[in-house]
Amino acid sequence: MSLTAAALSLGIVTGALVGAGAVERVVHRRNLRRIPVRVHVNGTRGKSSVTRLIAAALRESGTVTCAKTTGTLARFILPDGHELPIFRPSGPNVIEQRRIVSVAAAHEAQALVIECMALQPELQALSELELVRATHGVITNARPDHLDVMGPSDPDVARALASMIPVGGKLFTAEQKQLAIFEAACKDRDTTLLAIGPEAVAAVSDGDLTGFRYTEHRENVALALAVTDDLGIARDVALAGMRACRPDPGALREYSLDFFGRQMVFVNGFAANDPVSTEQLWNMALTKYPGRSTKIILVNCRADRPDRSLQLGQELPRWEAPDFVVAMGTGTYLFGRAAVKAGLDPSRLEIVEDAGEDQIFERVVGLIDDSALIFGMGNIGGQGLPLTRYFANRAHPKRGQHLDGNA
Repeated sequence: MSLTAAALSLGIVTGALVGAGAVERVVHRRNLRRIPVRVHVNGTRGKSSVTRLIAAALRESGTVTCAKTTGTLARFILPDGHELPIFRPSGPNVIEQRRIVSVAAAHEAQALVIECMALQPELQALSELELVRATHGVITNARPDHLDVMGPSDPDVARALASMIPVGGKLFTAEQKQLAIFEAACKDRDTTLLAIGPEAVAAVSDGDLTGFRYTEHRENVALALAVTDDLGIARDVALAGMRACRPDPGALREYSLDFFGRQMVFVNGFAANDPVSTEQLWNMALTKYPGRSTKIILVNCRADRPDRSLQLGQELPRWEAPDFVVAMGTGTYLFGRAAVKAGLDPSRLEIVEDAGEDQIFERVVGLIDDSALIFGMGNIGGQGLPLTRYFANRAHPKRGQHLDGNA
């Protein structure tokens, strides 16, 4: 083939690809217009929970609603509440949001609640400005996590999250510390900011939380209620839907076990990735179970999340001390070295690198005299979810409870 012919062929192929991309963009914009309410949920902690809460409230109100979460397990939630796994032949990619919008439009959804799956600031912007174009944006909070991508500082995390603020829409957030950054971004994008303050969180009563099958945070409920109120859904209707909501597999739950006379409570806090949230949950667990003779923290490390292991290792020695810290998963050396350097007594540290769930369970049981509080943290990915299921399958046959005591 001559050089001229090769260039002509390349030009034809390039033109065809550009044309196909333009057609796909037009079809996607048409699908978006068919869905009048589009809620895009982002934040450091609680994205999946808030996505599920808003979608459940919309369903309860009679609104045809589809939802998509990318938390512990990526799921597409149908208008009747049934869930389907997200098929990812080549792994996670933000472009899959286009496919989600297409499926929601095919279901004639009146609302789509979708969790932001991007980390890099430029991809967060792409996800919103091109793929979702939300009517309602939600940023749950901005805490120190994924600092290798969104950091290195807390304000940098907030600026990265602000990349997905919609243009000419509304933004709801429960973040207070970095609120000025969101205010500036909203002003730039001509978007109305609705900040959920401590008063709104306190207005979510113990009675409002009664009926949840798992531990749901007041902040998440308050944020979801603000969105649903703006959408015209009565508070009692919204709460009824939220209580019936199926929790994310990584939702905070606790399981009681009686293992040959050893009374154990296992609290699944693996999904709380950042140190601030994790310490809050650890303190909640200590408050509810003050009489346990042995207190154990299980840290699930991942070699592909070294920044998280380092953060937790640096912060954990400053918390109210457990009797033992058991490091599991992969890349445990980084956590252990950071924790000991920060003041953790090495005699309290147990390393179970690459051990199976049964081996981890036996090691933990061997540390217990008669009763124990066992708190899982670090990562729900890797061994976090399998170990949670291992404890759950050996627990008393009852539903998980709230850490504040509500069933």
